[in-house]
Amino acid sequence: MILVVNAGSTSLKLSAVDEAGSAEPVGSLERAPADVAAVAHRIVHGGMRFSEPVVVGEQVEAALAALNELAPLHNRPALAAMDEARRALPAVPHVAVFDTAFHATLPDEAAEFAVPRRWRDEWEIRRYGFHGLSVQWASERVPVRRLVVCHLGGGCSVTAVRDGRSVDTTMGFSPLDGVPMATRSGSIDPEIVLHLLRAGKLGLEEVERALESESGLLGLSGITPRVEELERSSEPAAQLALRVFAHRIAGAAASMVAALDGIDALVFTAGIGEGSSFVRHNVCARIRFLGVELDVEANATAEPDADVAAAGSAVRIVVLRAREDVVAARAARRLLALPPQASIEPFAQNLPA
Repeated sequence: MILVVNAGSTSLKLSAVDEAGSAEPVGSLERAPADVAAVAHRIVHGGMRFSEPVVVGEQVEAALAALNELAPLHNRPALAAMDEARRALPAVPHVAVFDTAFHATLPDEAAEFAVPRRWRDEWEIRRYGFHGLSVQWASERVPVRRLVVCHLGGGCSVTAVRDGRSVDTTMGFSPLDGVPMATRSGSIDPEIVLHLLRAGKLGLEEVERALESESGLLGLSGITPRVEELERSSEPAAQLALRVFAHRIAGAAASMVAALDGIDALVFTAGIGEGSSFVRHNVCARIRFLGVELDVEANATAEPDADVAAAGSAVRIVVLRAREDVVAARAARRLLALPPQASIEPFAQNLPA
């Protein structure tokens, strides 16, 4: 049994994953199963150093702490959870598994920012990409040659996967980049920040707090960051937030199709991707020109895992439950040479060869 610790920016999830790949939620570290062989920790940002899972020791933990500034909302709580887990379960190995690792395959044209060379070479300013465990799961469950994955939850990203390898993604140096999210702005003109600082309208910490916690769907609507509440609201600002959200996601998906030179399947995953037929409908409606044809009735009643494409659609559309815990547990087993986990079964309903 592998205990998976997934500490997000707003939540802590524990799950026990067995050799068959079945997972059960665990209420607390004190309630961890007695037969835990190892603990796998999901770490959002591994920087340039960590592109593979690694056994955690004091030196590794110190190196991870040095990366906190790259993803402060995620790495800090993950390291705090790691400290707590290592104290609670000192007799078993602990493994760090990185969301950025799946995107280590990004080609230079996708990974590099058009900034001075010193920034890139000395300060490691580049596109790292995130939600890697989720995207990896999607690429294995939906094994097509050209896949676009929309991971839409509290954090949101869109990724292009060719032959199981990440080739482009919307999140960049940090999880703040890309499409709008629940409370995060996504990409904005950097001059906005410079203007606010230069004019003395806001301080650095105020800007950071606003972009991380007061923007996105919450900032657009002024009401709530929760999609289901926005869908029920008749307020014009709520409807604007949903239109902006769908518009940006659709644009990002289209750009990923350009990176792939076509598309065979589109995946919606994570809380919003799995739960909002409204968002899926509005995103797909904006990219119908790419051959994305949604079955309206199937979409409205879909429960993951489900194919919601119309019968004649050139692109399969899959609503997929995110399973980062299974991917993390498998990585820990492989690293520690523990009995292997069952292979992931492809979701093969009407998928292109």
